[in-house]
Amino acid sequence: MCNTCNCNITDGNRHLLQEGAEYANCSDGSRSIEVIKNLLHENDHQAEHNRGFFNDRNILVINLMSSPGSGKTRLLEASIGALKERGVGVAVIEGDLETENDADRIRKHGVPVIQITTGMACHLDAHMIDKAIIELDLEKVDILFIENVGNLVCPASFDLGQHLNVVLLSVTEGDDKPSKYPVMFREADTVLLTKADLLPHFDDFSVDNAKRAVYELSDRTDILTLSAKSGTGMNEWLTWLQASLFRCRNNELASQFIGSQDTA
Repeated sequence: MCNTCNCNITDGNRHLLQEGAEYANCSDGSRSIEVIKNLLHENDHQAEHNRGFFNDRNILVINLMSSPGSGKTRLLEASIGALKERGVGVAVIEGDLETENDADRIRKHGVPVIQITTGMACHLDAHMIDKAIIELDLEKVDILFIENVGNLVCPASFDLGQHLNVVLLSVTEGDDKPSKYPVMFREADTVLLTKADLLPHFDDFSVDNAKRAVYELSDRTDILTLSAKSGTGMNEWLTWLQASLFRCRNNELASQFIGSQDTA
């Protein structure tokens, strides 16, 4: 993954490698290995700083991950209005290699949003999030959604400072995707089976098989089936979000995340 394709180096952390910076030179000849190790360490350090920032402001942060085209932006569009009706303030960070297309879609719903274009990097990192939140108005925000770059590999390896990971699997994909990409689905706190309105047209996708594949990786993962288009399952998703927000404000999610990191 990133240790091979070198996308550990992003616009967010490139300053650490510039001439005279902390990791510009390494102690021996194994420079690339040491650089990767150092950058990941710095990422985790920045992520903890980000999480502290969010905790101080009682903001729940959700990291949305999936392959391209699974419906992350459509889900956000459907969720924003419904959360507003429930009195929940929302902000969004969008991650893509290029364009502001997704951010433009979210802006139409009248919530704070910022687009991060990563260039060649196939994931967001904690340094990118740190720069983005400086430009966001988070005063009335209860939930911050981070829509990560569409990719089922690298994003799972980078802590952003989020409280929860949500992974989308659309019914237009194979029900064996969790088995093929175990790291991503193992890191999920919740898996959303999206585009459920298309199930009648994709009889080779088995909801039961998809759930079984997820539970083989983690028995603590919630699984919800929904359609942002038809509204099926959206109430359960919104209820899960509000319950997670309550847990966040009671410091249950912060201690849970730190504990999992300490035992890793």
